[in-house]
Amino acid sequence: AISKIFQIKKRPSFDPLIVHVGDHEEVKYLAAYIPNELESIMNHYMPGPLTIIVKKRHLIPDIVTAGSPYVGIRIPKHDVTLELLRKIDFPLAAPSANPFGYISPTTAQHVADQLGSKISYILDGGACEVGLESTIIGVNNNGSLQVLRKGGLTLEHIEDLTGKKLSINDHSSSNPQAPGMLSSHYAPRVPLYLCNLREKIGSVDPERTGVISFSDHFPSISPNHCVTLSESGDFGEAARNLFSGMRHLDNCDIDLILAELVPNVNLGLAINDRLRRAATH
Repeated sequence: AISKIFQIKKRPSFDPLIVHVGDHEEVKYLAAYIPNELESIMNHYMPGPLTIIVKKRHLIPDIVTAGSPYVGIRIPKHDVTLELLRKIDFPLAAPSANPFGYISPTTAQHVADQLGSKISYILDGGACEVGLESTIIGVNNNGSLQVLRKGGLTLEHIEDLTGKKLSINDHSSSNPQAPGMLSSHYAPRVPLYLCNLREKIGSVDPERTGVISFSDHFPSISPNHCVTLSESGDFGEAARNLFSGMRHLDNCDIDLILAELVPNVNLGLAINDRLRRAATH
């Protein structure tokens, strides 16, 4: 079953999977050891958009962790998913239901569009409430907390709880410790370029260009080709709209997508991370 995940997604075997469980006791059962600080964060923010990297017990097969002695575990905060996890008697290895490296799905229809003929069932729990993947944290060799992927739980929330500044270690060219660390990821088929939109917008063909902005509108661009993540400048709304907006533009008849980074605070850190990895390199 796990090998089929890699086959269907065309996911490289060196990219580990996250294991999903239904409660804290299952996390403790799968982990050989949980450092105190990670356990405190887990108790405060799970269920939620958080994954912790811990030393695994031998019952977790190496194919899940790409041969690493460490595993990412999370408890999702979604009633339908939690009901499923509590009905089955095994942990669930479950990445985003999309071809590897492509835009993450946020609705069941996105999954059907991408993988429909390759999978037997789709459990539709509605649109994703957060819209971004989980934040992944672990402990480095010095025993300090480190962020391996920015996500739906802001770094400010974790730092407020721990009283400590988090280090960031979220890039890897190969053998990543966690999903989402490769430099190219979450990418549309249409080339996406990061820029200052107001400086660049006048030099492109408005009929063949898509735009992703935080809160601005660009009247010169066709309304169908302009994605405004949040007119009110709300980070939560922007996060929910990011992947669906990318996907909409990727399905338009355009030659390129121009995007501008959002303010680099709060959920903006994770939004900008996705935009940078989605950009054409």
